[in-house]
Amino acid sequence: MIDPSDILHGKILIVDDKEINVLLLERILRGAGYVSIASTIDPYEVYQLHRSNHYDLILLDLQMPGMDGFQVMEGLKEIEPDGYLPVLVVTAQPSHKLSAFQAGAKDFISKPFELPEVLARVHNMLEVRLLHKKLHNYNDELEQLVQERTADLQNSHMETIFTIVRAVEYKDEDLGAHIQRISNFSCELARILGQDEEFVDTIFYASPMHDIGKIGIPDQILFKPGNLLPDEWVIMKTHSAIGAQIIGSSKSPYLKMGAEIALNHHERWDGGGYPDGKQGEAIPLAARIMNICDVYDALRSKRPYKPAFDHLKAMEIITRGDGRTQPEHFDPAILAAFKQNHLLFRDIVEANTSNTLMASSIIARNAGFEINISSQPSLHINNRYKFKDGGQGII
Repeated sequence: MIDPSDILHGKILIVDDKEINVLLLERILRGAGYVSIASTIDPYEVYQLHRSNHYDLILLDLQMPGMDGFQVMEGLKEIEPDGYLPVLVVTAQPSHKLSAFQAGAKDFISKPFELPEVLARVHNMLEVRLLHKKLHNYNDELEQLVQERTADLQNSHMETIFTIVRAVEYKDEDLGAHIQRISNFSCELARILGQDEEFVDTIFYASPMHDIGKIGIPDQILFKPGNLLPDEWVIMKTHSAIGAQIIGSSKSPYLKMGAEIALNHHERWDGGGYPDGKQGEAIPLAARIMNICDVYDALRSKRPYKPAFDHLKAMEIITRGDGRTQPEHFDPAILAAFKQNHLLFRDIVEANTSNTLMASSIIARNAGFEINISSQPSLHINNRYKFKDGGQGII
């Protein structure tokens, strides 16, 4: 409900080209206790007056020289974005009432004025207007609250992801740059494949968690310079399931996809992967994207058992195979998108390796930074790099 004092303090504008009518209405309203009353005899002033003061009620004469009340209402519609015109028309012509309602007026007062009618209609109009504003403000506050709660929830998700990823980096400091590249590989490839921005954003944050399970792998296996023995390889392969268990079940879309990627990113399109030997579209899309991104970055990176390969060598292995890696391991559609946009992958590696990022914008976000770069303008690709602590940890 609206407090009676709020109604009496509602802002009222009287518009009539005859000053005697203005004075009469002012006397009636002030006698009833209304305290915020303005007036004008010039209809051309109404637009600017209402734009500056946002009146709760406008008593508007319909028949005025130069600009009539209908034209005034058309101008007021530009100010009221929700289409609600707080207009109470004043007319001596009953035939104008229907047209006034159709033009947006909410009620009318007949001339000559009758005191009870004026006061009743003004009170009712102000009450409705103030209720309308109260509802509008409530909706704005509710929307703001939802946005704040959503932001708080997202920040909580980001903190969880950051903690998980920092744990992986603590195990292997070289993973920092790897994680940065993986985030950008996966989100850009997802965008090229036509995924919506929600998916692209989610995979950007979820993909860094793909190898969290390596926390549970003994160092002598994880960093072994030579080939793994069969029993060591069995242990190494458990990192997928360990990672999914560490992330666990969550309602967070980032953690949910992170667990999905961790468990499935070593599955192969032809069914020859691990841990479950899934095949084709039984492998989640995010994991299929992650698979080729992870393989490309592994080929480009130095490992205890291999040197870093250049871009052309990595492309040759992925597209033609080398015995260990074969094209049949990858989703054909994703492999085709990778081949068509392979220079984008090369540029992301070079950007992270050289630390010479051409930043077009830097936006503080989640205690880190978002850097939008385009090292190949002709590609029309906008890559995002997010760093923490001077570039050492991705969030």
